[in-house]
Amino acid sequence: MERDPFAPLWRGLAIFRLAALCYAVLLQVVTDQGFARPAVVWATLAVMAAWTAYIGLVFLRERTTPLLLADVAVCGACVYATRIALDAPLTTLNTIPTVWAGGCVLACALSKGLPGGALAAVAIAAVDLATRGGPTAPGLNALALLLLAGGLVGYARNLVAQSATRMAEAAQLAAATQERERLARSIHDSVLQVLALVARDGATLGPEAAKLARLAGDQEAALRAIVTAPPASPDGEADLTSLLHRYSSSRVSVAAPAGPVPLPVPVATEVAAAVGAALDNVRAHAGPAARSWVLVEDEPAAVTVTVRDDGVGMAPDRLAAARAEGQLGIAESIDGRVRALGGEVTVRSAPGTGVTVRLRVPRA
Repeated sequence: MERDPFAPLWRGLAIFRLAALCYAVLLQVVTDQGFARPAVVWATLAVMAAWTAYIGLVFLRERTTPLLLADVAVCGACVYATRIALDAPLTTLNTIPTVWAGGCVLACALSKGLPGGALAAVAIAAVDLATRGGPTAPGLNALALLLLAGGLVGYARNLVAQSATRMAEAAQLAAATQERERLARSIHDSVLQVLALVARDGATLGPEAAKLARLAGDQEAALRAIVTAPPASPDGEADLTSLLHRYSSSRVSVAAPAGPVPLPVPVATEVAAAVGAALDNVRAHAGPAARSWVLVEDEPAAVTVTVRDDGVGMAPDRLAAARAEGQLGIAESIDGRVRALGGEVTVRSAPGTGVTVRLRVPRA
């Protein structure tokens, strides 16, 4: 695959310039345009030939704004040379360059898109009208054709750019998926097998070993969720439910819609981190036997994640007291993350009733 997705278009433009130059020369050879100064005509054609060779090669390597402006200036000068060769305003249909002058319009459209093509078309058309001594039907036709050519090429340029971006993102996604599958196979054959063995046999070796077995089971579930979660999609979104299922364990249940809940990658990552912080608080403060439930609600305007536990709960004024004491677990890890995303956090609790943390993040 070529690194420059526009290289074929620039090669096509070079071929167009060469073919248009040949047409302009042939037109002067086989027809009598009635020029008063034929030497000016052939000098103009010589300039066109030299510029075609030079700019065709240069544009294959670089397309700077000064080069584009120089291209427009040379094409415009060649068009106006028609009036010098006639020694009067142009009354015939064709200028000396004919369609060759449109090459700069196509170049600007390829480099700068539709706006660049339109500006170049207006510039060349203005020179053409000046060559003809004012608005004429052929001059207005030339303006319309140049605008159409610049617009179509500018649109095609945007399509190529979008296609190149999509192809690059798809290639990155394929590479990430392949690497994830390779790591998943390796982890499944080693770490997950060991964790599963510890979780299975540890429960029969005494209370302490049973505790380790439970932790091993939790880590096995979390690690399995990580290696099986899909990577971010090509449009820069991630499935929030896949990120939250990493927290599933014997004491954490995750309930989510059957389909994916897509969010921009930074938003999904921050929401998942806030949920993880809430679950950390449950493990630290809710009691050794506390269980947690994570509920995901996908709405058109927002995504809501509720984290509820059946632990010891806390007094209603405990959060304010924790902030005053400098304990910023919920204030920063949860509330700060969600508010930075434009969302809100609601905490409800009472002694003996557990804690419910509700995170609501807008989609916009």
